[in-house]
Amino acid sequence: MRLHDLKPRPGAKHRRKRLGQGESSGHGKTSGRGGKGQTARSGSSIRIGFEGGQMPLIRRIPKRGFNNARFTTRYIPVNIVSLNVFDDGAQVNEVALRELGLVNGNGDGVKILGNGELTKKLIVSASAFSASAKTKIEAKGGKCEVVTRFKPVAAKG
Repeated sequence: MRLHDLKPRPGAKHRRKRLGQGESSGHGKTSGRGGKGQTARSGSSIRIGFEGGQMPLIRRIPKRGFNNARFTTRYIPVNIVSLNVFDDGAQVNEVALRELGLVNGNGDGVKILGNGELTKKLIVSASAFSASAKTKIEAKGGKCEVVTRFKPVAAKG
């Protein structure tokens, strides 16, 4: 098989819909745009949720109750196999993980997960550890230090 023999699988490619090619084509006259009106015009687009000036459904329904999503703790996950890049006996914390690019983005801390195998003895400081990660780190003679972050609480009034 050579490069010039390659072709897409049958059914993977579709013909382009040719609009405005006469009534008998099935895509003539209004060219699949329905009747007249705002959506039939060129360049028209209506934002999601717009109901023609009627009060949209999302604004009609009452918003009550409590949602816990605002108060959840969002950890940035790091697998234990990623920690093998550190030297033996190294101190691993969130700052060191960010410098190596293993942790990106915003979160309430780092959680070490037990996916993979650890080959080095490390002193790991993180906000949380999974049970399997903790056993793997301690099996190699390392230490797990739980670091708590101060989470600011909004003042009342």
